Amino acid sequence: MPVINRMAQLHDDIAGWRREIHTDPELLYDVHNTARRVSDRLREFGCDEVVEGIGRTGVVGIIKGKNPTGPAIGLRADMDALPILESSGKPWASKTPGKMHACGHDGHTAMLLGAARYLAETRNFSGSVAVIFQPAEEGGAGGKAMVDDGLMDRFGIGEVYGLHNMPGMPVGHFAIRPGPLLAATSEFDIVITGRGGHAAMPHQTTDSLVVGAQMVLAMQTIVARGADPLDSLVVSVTKFHGGDAHNIIPESVTLNGTVRCLKPELHDFAEKRIREIAAGFGAAHGVTIHVKYERGYPVTFNHADQTAKAAAVAREVAGNHAVDDNVTPVMGGEDFSYMLLARPGAFIFMGNGDTAKLHTPQYDFNDEAIPHGASWFARLVETLQPA
Repeated sequence: MPVINRMAQLHDDIAGWRREIHTDPELLYDVHNTARRVSDRLREFGCDEVVEGIGRTGVVGIIKGKNPTGPAIGLRADMDALPILESSGKPWASKTPGKMHACGHDGHTAMLLGAARYLAETRNFSGSVAVIFQPAEEGGAGGKAMVDDGLMDRFGIGEVYGLHNMPGMPVGHFAIRPGPLLAATSEFDIVITGRGGHAAMPHQTTDSLVVGAQMVLAMQTIVARGADPLDSLVVSVTKFHGGDAHNIIPESVTLNGTVRCLKPELHDFAEKRIREIAAGFGAAHGVTIHVKYERGYPVTFNHADQTAKAAAVAREVAGNHAVDDNVTPVMGGEDFSYMLLARPGAFIFMGNGDTAKLHTPQYDFNDEAIPHGASWFARLVETLQPA
């Protein structure tokens, strides 16, 4: 079964909602304008219940089917933007300098609104559906906040599903896999403190810059010489800060970075090795090294049965040729992982076409993808909970 005709009819409306959200990007939990737009439209569509303030600024709409008993199916979209200065040049570009929808959450939100409108009109399903609009995916763990606020139990959600656009994948295509789809994330901050001094008299200093440079190189061995080559592990130093003048050796420097993996035990291994490397260099060079290691999002782990259901619905919408059900995992992180820890479900990628990459100033969600994503959301409900 192809794209729903009604979604094709609603295409311009949904694109308009998307572009309105795009012009007014908001960060983390400060998504008050976006949440208000979502709530107003859900009420306009005739949702049976609209609840605001779940997980601080999240919104949930409940739509009841023809026999509204049993568990609800949850459909999730994220609402927050990124702290990036937009350079897409689009007429609907961000009106707030330094903030933009560089990950397509505006598109995800608009597509789920389109699905909600269709489902409220037709109600050709049993049970009920919870349309979930989440804040703070970009580093704020808004998914966890909504779960901790009672999302699943309060609305009787039995299964939960989400999607994310993917630049480089053709519009109308989908990709998914059972098991780990996106990586667990962690961040580390390392402060190396030595003895500063005049750059012309290095023998009178304990040079923290030199120690930092050696540590950056040593940490490359964590993956290359410590992890199984068949495992997926990334350790990246992304910031190296120290020094203010050409002729001064600084007292301290700071290294920052991230760890990504597809197995929880690899986080333990990476943290252990980072701390061991720090202790070794501290003892060898007579400097003090403090390591702060913070665990981030868990692995986004798709449940096998729900993955098969999600893929089958994608095939109904897009055709067999356009669905990859064993895609290679991605080492990015995603806080839908918290919802998948709370309930069985699945997360799927959908094509955004030949566009700029995610998290870049040039990115813009491709409105041609709207009917495909909105149809997938709606067909999930109609297929998994037939009237």
